[in-house]
Amino acid sequence: MANHKSSEKRIRQEEKRRLHNRYYAKTMRNAVRKLRATTDKGEALAMYPSVQKALDKLAKTNVIHKNKASNLKSKLASYIQKLS
Repeated sequence: MANHKSSEKRIRQEEKRRLHNRYYAKTMRNAVRKLRATTDKGEALAMYPSVQKALDKLAKTNVIHKNKASNLKSKLASYIQKLS
């Protein structure tokens, strides 16, 4: 257990941040999953900007790595191109 006030506060802050990051990462994963499940190109094109924006925001705040965001955006864009 923590012995200092500052370490107790740090534990509280880390737990709050962990829950916050977990929520947004899970929301992003669900959005990516939903886009990949889409078979309609028009619908996928409409969803892509919001997913892209979410990925960029998470990369900017270091919830996910910037290269992971780039890889996901690239894969989703190629998936949308392949839809007929």
